[in-house]
Amino acid sequence: MITPMRVFVLIFNAGTDNEGIHTIRIGDRNKILMFESEDDALRFALMLEAQDFPTPTVEAIDAEEIKEFCQAAGYDWEIVAQNGDLVIPPELNVEQTDWQPQSQDSEFDNQKSQPQREFSDSELESMRRRLEGLL
Repeated sequence: MITPMRVFVLIFNAGTDNEGIHTIRIGDRNKILMFESEDDALRFALMLEAQDFPTPTVEAIDAEEIKEFCQAAGYDWEIVAQNGDLVIPPELNVEQTDWQPQSQDSEFDNQKSQPQREFSDSELESMRRRLEGLL
């Protein structure tokens, strides 16, 4: 049995109806980056934040699922090798996305009306690694 290859992608508004996956526009094509290393994906996410992007979530997904999604959506994909060259976001970004950032006010309103949720061990571990990476 072949073990599925797990890759890391960047998701905006994860777990909402307004979820979107990060793509890079090359000409008239969109390309999804699939990172072999979670650390590389987190680094790329931090670079996007530095460009005033909303904060993306790094999610582990089976590479075949992403490839199938790309084929259905007409997107290209690229695997970013662990310990490979550092990938840097492009300087120019599209003005209009297919998803819209959550407004801070609506997030605050949702927090007031919903009870605090507890985090799973894997979510806590992921947050811990992100925070340690900032030091």
